[in-house]
Amino acid sequence: MEDRKYYIELSVGVFMLIGILCLAYLSIKLGKMEVMGNRGTLLCAKFTNIGGLKEGASVEIAGVEVGRVKDITLDKDYQAKVWLLIKPGVNIQKDAIAAIKTKGLIGEKYVEITPGASEQYLKSGQCIVQTQSAFNLEDAISKMIFSSPSEKDEESLEGE
Repeated sequence: MEDRKYYIELSVGVFMLIGILCLAYLSIKLGKMEVMGNRGTLLCAKFTNIGGLKEGASVEIAGVEVGRVKDITLDKDYQAKVWLLIKPGVNIQKDAIAAIKTKGLIGEKYVEITPGASEQYLKSGQCIVQTQSAFNLEDAISKMIFSSPSEKDEESLEGE
C-alpha cells in the first residue's frame, strides 16, 4: 500500500516538474529573452528622440529581424543612446543608417537599419553614426493645426 502511495506522489512530482520546465521554456521563447549570454554584435546608435521605442523592440534590415534593442540610456549630450544586439553572422556597414520606424499607423516602434555601401563593418561597441529619429505624429498634427494660413500658403508655394 505504501509503495503505491509513494509511486503516485513520485508521478505527480515528476509531472509537475515537467510542467514547470515547459512553462519556463515557453516564457523565455515568447518573451524573446536571452538566457545563455549575449551572442552577437552590440552596437549603439544615438537619437534626438526615440518616440516610445522600448527595450526588446526588434531591429530589422529589409523587413527581416536581425536583432533586438538591448538597452536605452540618456547620453551626456542629452541624446538617447540605443544599444542594439545584432545576431551573429549579420554584418553592419560603417555607413549604415539607423531609423526608428512604426509598424502600421500606430503600431509598435522598431529600429530599421538601411545598409551602406562601405566594405568596412562595425565592430562590437561601435556606434552607427547616421540616424533618423522617430516621426512624431502629434507634433506634425499640431504644427498643421496651429500654423497660420499664411504659413501654409508659403509652404505650398515652396513645394512648387
